[in-house]
Amino acid sequence: MNQFLQGAIAMATAAVGLFFLRFWRTTRDRFFLWFALSFFVEAVHRVYSGLNPEVSEDTAYHYVVRLVSYAFILWAIWEKNLPKRGGR
Repeated sequence: MNQFLQGAIAMATAAVGLFFLRFWRTTRDRFFLWFALSFFVEAVHRVYSGLNPEVSEDTAYHYVVRLVSYAFILWAIWEKNLPKRGGR
């Protein structure tokens, strides 16, 4: 059951990543690209966790991957709120 849920979460995060990638392709706004990258990293991490059930979720590796994924989202928000270069 745990592997089934890991697969469902991986599929959902990959679908959300594709959703943000579609927005990036239409707007070319890097905000959506960072969000897509974050969700793809999370999807790959979930697939890896599902395929290797002997690896404990309490290891530092899992926390670092999630931290990087969330850092991409924070970076996207921070970059979006930076003042524009070159004046108005």
